[in-house]
Amino acid sequence: MDQAKRVLDFCTRHQTILGYSVVSLLTALTEFIFSSVVFKCPCNSDNAVYGIVFLLVPALIFFLLGCMSNVSIWRMVTGCQPAVCCSHCCYVMTPTMSRALVAPVTWIAVALLGGSFYECAASGLSLLTNYLCTDKGKMCPSQVATMPCNRTLSKQVTGGSLSLQAQSQLIGWFLILIILIVGVISTCVSHCCSPVSYMQLKFWKIYLKKENELFLTKAKEHSAKLAERNINCFFHLPDPTPADQTSFQTPSNEDWRKISLLYTFNPQEQHYSMMHEFVNTNRGRSAKFREGDQNSFILGFVNDVGLSESGI
Repeated sequence: MDQAKRVLDFCTRHQTILGYSVVSLLTALTEFIFSSVVFKCPCNSDNAVYGIVFLLVPALIFFLLGCMSNVSIWRMVTGCQPAVCCSHCCYVMTPTMSRALVAPVTWIAVALLGGSFYECAASGLSLLTNYLCTDKGKMCPSQVATMPCNRTLSKQVTGGSLSLQAQSQLIGWFLILIILIVGVISTCVSHCCSPVSYMQLKFWKIYLKKENELFLTKAKEHSAKLAERNINCFFHLPDPTPADQTSFQTPSNEDWRKISLLYTFNPQEQHYSMMHEFVNTNRGRSAKFREGDQNSFILGFVNDVGLSESGI
């Protein structure tokens, strides 16, 4: 029992990294299945198109799926909030795009390390064909297209230069190295530029998690009571009186809109979420309530916790 609790605590603390790891592993497994079972290089003039499609189109599909499953995008576009300016959109979209790129980049990196897609695509490019066939006779250009299907011919054509698979693997490792360097630098910069201390940031994330859990619980309870009242009135009871309607209040459209705005950090006001700011400013009626303050900046992790399930 203690072991299970420790494992659960570990998964909870590192759920972001574990989530990215699972996505990467599933993407790598999918790429392996595609390259082993589905991919068959035609070994003719269509090599370039066929190889590029298998290398890039699945990556684009993964990217679009990553965008569709991201909460921040749907929070920003739902209702087309006019208060969100272009700079705020950039603040939100940059970390959102980086998260959505995990699966596509994994696909491209694993595909390059495998070498099959690149070898097929490169063997159909005239530029590479001219390079490989320098001083090798008139038959060489026609032979290059068949290289992915003939390992012996591939060794003969490439000669002392790197094979296409070796080129692909080198590009793959360089891509992984560049991604890691960019990831480390961006993480360091984001922590160095954090407007709050490490411990406050930790508290902030705990608060957001609890707020979201309580919101979902209360929303389910409230919606169940509202549905029960309406169904009872439909089947059995008379229409609710004005007093009954007043005693059972549901937030107005304006209230929902205000708590759904993108959170902007303001060092003068210690609010940990739009819900917190909404409550502390008399349900958003106070002049202190900010709708897309131009002088503040958006913290992505606050907006991401707004919905625990799919953003769609």
